[in-house]
Amino acid sequence: MKYVGLQQQITSNNIKSTLLLIAFPLLVLIAVFAVIYFTHFDQEGNPHLDLAIQSFIQTIPFVLLGVGIWFCIAFFGNSAMINLATGSKPLERKENMRIYNLVENLCISVGMKMPKVNIIESPALNAFASGINEKTYSVTLTRGIIDTLNDEELEGVIAHELTHIRNKDVRLLIVTIVFVGIFSFIVQIAFRSLLFSGGGSSSRKDKDDGKGLMLIILVVSAVAYFLSILFKLALSRRREYLADAGAVEMTKKPLALANALKKISGNSKIESVKSEDVESMFIENLPGDSSEDSMGFLGGLGGLFSTHPPIAKRIQVLEQF
Repeated sequence: MKYVGLQQQITSNNIKSTLLLIAFPLLVLIAVFAVIYFTHFDQEGNPHLDLAIQSFIQTIPFVLLGVGIWFCIAFFGNSAMINLATGSKPLERKENMRIYNLVENLCISVGMKMPKVNIIESPALNAFASGINEKTYSVTLTRGIIDTLNDEELEGVIAHELTHIRNKDVRLLIVTIVFVGIFSFIVQIAFRSLLFSGGGSSSRKDKDDGKGLMLIILVVSAVAYFLSILFKLALSRRREYLADAGAVEMTKKPLALANALKKISGNSKIESVKSEDVESMFIENLPGDSSEDSMGFLGGLGGLFSTHPPIAKRIQVLEQF
């Protein structure tokens, strides 16, 4: 796949970021309205539209405030959260001059500021880029990928991750992860509340009403969660092909990256990483890699819609350059 050009890709991702920032709060509001609509009835037992609209308007400020607080915490604290989830630590320059030389040379070649370099102490072969601005951009490599790949192969992997940073892919992905997390959280809370709503000393009618409300919230939030995953796929698998192509443009060595992907294939699973959202950031992530413990209710649904194309196809494309 031909690289479409840095500025064109940045512009495209900035537009997507803006649209997603608008689309996700709208989806939250639509979900809230659906819950209110199906819980406000007239005397005949039918949904009361006017009453629902009135209640919805009163709810809007609180919903937007809650979403805003969630977004700010997750958006600006994402680096610390990712480091905690992956166990990554800064890579010491003195002991790893080989890596720093590769990163610095690539950055100089395209005129970009050097990101932070982190390491995950795992024998698995994987890497990812993260961050929302120049202060937080980072490239993280596993110990396995550093020790296994030769300089040309590792250069290709690093160039791939730097391209994600240059294209603003990392910022766009973090935006989607933050908002998908809202719906995932609501679904899990509603599901657990529905399971345990039978206890306590409340009357049978109160219990039935509570179960009914939780069931409505569960159904609506599950639909919203499904739609939010589709929004997440707005990133599309194409971003991985473009990052591969961008890496080739930087290094002029398509076969080096192809050989790196061959070594990575089947050896990319980092056992200590349990978050599907974090796994989606890696250079290689297969739906089947996610552990059952990390999926939660409907968590595996995202595995049906992988953001990564098959690694064999990526290798095939690289070998055609």
